Amino acid sequence: MNVRLFGHPKSVTTMVTNTKTILMILLMCTASLAGCIGGDDKEDESVSACSGDKLVIAYEVKEDMAADSLENPQQIADYLCEELGMDVSIYNVGSSGLAMEALRFGNADIAMNIDGGPAWVGWNAYGLDVMAADTKSDGRAYYDAHAWVIAGSDIAEAHLDGDDSTDPFALLAGKTSCHTGWLKSAGMLMPMGYLIGNGYVTVQGDMSDTETLRTTINDYFDGSTGAGNAASIPESGALYSGYDGALECLSEGYGDVAFAKDSTPGGYCANDDPTQNEAWCLDITEYIALPKFGSSPSHSIMFNDDVLNDEKELLIQNALVSMNDDEEGLAILNNVLGTEAIIATDTETHLGTYGAALMNIPGISSKYGNAFADGTETGAIKSTINIAYYLADDSESNAQAQGMADRLAADLGVEVNLYDVSSEGMIIQALRFGNADIGFLEGGPAWIGWKEYGLSVLAVETTTSEGATHYNASGWVLNGSDIADAVLDGDDSTDPFAMLAGKTSCHTGWLKSAGMLMPMGYLIKNGYVTPVGDTSDINSLRNTIDNHFDGSASNGNAASIPDSGALYSGYSGAIECLSSGYGDVAFAKGDDFSTPHKYCDNEDVADNEEWCLDIDEYIQLPSFGQSPSHPVMYNPELLDVYTRNAVLNAMLSWGDEMYVEDYQIGDQTYTGCYNTVTNQVADIPANQCGSEIISAVTSKGYRLVAGNSQNHLGSYSDLLGSVPGLSEYYHSSDKYGITDAESTEQN
Repeated sequence: MNVRLFGHPKSVTTMVTNTKTILMILLMCTASLAGCIGGDDKEDESVSACSGDKLVIAYEVKEDMAADSLENPQQIADYLCEELGMDVSIYNVGSSGLAMEALRFGNADIAMNIDGGPAWVGWNAYGLDVMAADTKSDGRAYYDAHAWVIAGSDIAEAHLDGDDSTDPFALLAGKTSCHTGWLKSAGMLMPMGYLIGNGYVTVQGDMSDTETLRTTINDYFDGSTGAGNAASIPESGALYSGYDGALECLSEGYGDVAFAKDSTPGGYCANDDPTQNEAWCLDITEYIALPKFGSSPSHSIMFNDDVLNDEKELLIQNALVSMNDDEEGLAILNNVLGTEAIIATDTETHLGTYGAALMNIPGISSKYGNAFADGTETGAIKSTINIAYYLADDSESNAQAQGMADRLAADLGVEVNLYDVSSEGMIIQALRFGNADIGFLEGGPAWIGWKEYGLSVLAVETTTSEGATHYNASGWVLNGSDIADAVLDGDDSTDPFAMLAGKTSCHTGWLKSAGMLMPMGYLIKNGYVTPVGDTSDINSLRNTIDNHFDGSASNGNAASIPDSGALYSGYSGAIECLSSGYGDVAFAKGDDFSTPHKYCDNEDVADNEEWCLDIDEYIQLPSFGQSPSHPVMYNPELLDVYTRNAVLNAMLSWGDEMYVEDYQIGDQTYTGCYNTVTNQVADIPANQCGSEIISAVTSKGYRLVAGNSQNHLGSYSDLLGSVPGLSEYYHSSDKYGITDAESTEQN
């Protein structure tokens, strides 16, 4: 792949949507399947006696942990099950990195026992949040990091003289520093992060390499000049290692400043029984603490605010905190989490100063990212990736799809194949049984795949240049009607939905999302409409519509449920049905995607449909819910975390590319795939360039963004689940023909 660099061409950049920089995936690891510890070797979720809402807890379960062990996190699951009345299970993860992944992709609701570093990465890179934290022996959920110096030193004097112009931190240059060890929080990361962030220390070397920090310490402090002792950065167990070692280093005169906890001198040199003090201790008054660098957090309990709703979050948080007041709860906290209490907190409070320090450390993100990997090599990605895709008779369409496969193969360095399917049902089957790793689905089958077969959303297409991934489904009525009056009168007691009975309805077509499934699902779910007939038969929906609206009573027009291409079909047809006076309510798109505005509110009135009324005549009812754009789905039980993250990253990057032909800058002409982030042109075929791929494989041709199942399909699912016979219809041979028979084909 030949790549050429040039500056931003205005005519190109104006055609491309501005996007946030995509963070590199730090969490490179092999996924552990969900499961509770028990006598069964299968990694299945635990069976709870509780019924109701589900709560999944990501927790690293040790391989040698017995089912009846006091340390088994199943104790917490059982306790919360009783307290919350929820079906609580443990999602077994192999590391803190995998716990962050479980939250990120909606496979777990909360993650427990997360160390400060991984918690910071989860927050900083993926927007995860803290709801609670365990406490240390003194009841705090943190300890403060300080620099300690000896009374009478110039640094101590500068701190104690009450003169703001004598800055003790400015005097650290050229002194000998005592650290607890390499990359320790209070002993190195927090003080160095603070000093670098506040301009006292200049980083020496490559900002992406943690070893640069060692060079920086040796340059800033005394050892590198030969004028004094080298900075003490001991290995574990060596002289001057640990909190006690750093303070001993200071006490014996080797170093001028020790970096440790707020409690370190008191813990070693101020015991009630002086014989318990360390032999090297000075009088406790000799140790002077400089202003704190920040607070190092205890273990966090984290969640994804985009997945966990506020009400459920509060219930879980309260239940966790209530364990402090319960003898059984306290025993579980001590046995499982090694803490005496849990406190409610938030992300900024718990991680704020810690994160502010860490982000200044060279290479720290890579360090934690590599730690998350648990030694996973690049070769751990699947050697062959299969994409479920319709291969049409149209050779040009197939060439575009093959371009996607070829580009993904080039990006990941693995073989990528197109797995030929002929229906949405076959895509679901292929994902269920491992014949394909990812597949592009519409909303309806995506719902079935998620709810009935445990498939998950990996990415979703955007339907506008602004990045929309949903549109709202709404009812539209005419101004001056009794229904419109009920919407506009500001009186909550006049319910417009209650007035739809007996009216004539205009639908976009049979089983269309915004035109039928979502409004009818909403009306049935909320008790406005009672299903008629066999609720396992999709035809019950037609009977229900005819019964609730006007046609069945012969008092007016029959509900308009047109076939494709017939009178009043589609979005424009539904609004025409309303505009012409045939119907009383039209079901179509609302808000930012308003159907009336699309057809009747164009800047050039000549572009409006001839049947349009004045735009003010159309009154929107409250939204029924969100209809999702097309998602990319995968099977979380079969596709490992590393592979799906690699695929996701590649697909997200395509949105930053567009193909240019014979574009001239100065005396140079460029043809190829232009990247709007790097400003490079790659000499690759057009069908392997991001813009062309997205245009070929999505319905709208904008870009793909990361998604999760609950966010993307949740509102839609709540409504579709109320439509009589819909699930059975999606499984039928008339639609998708999904069966329980496993495919015999193999990858």
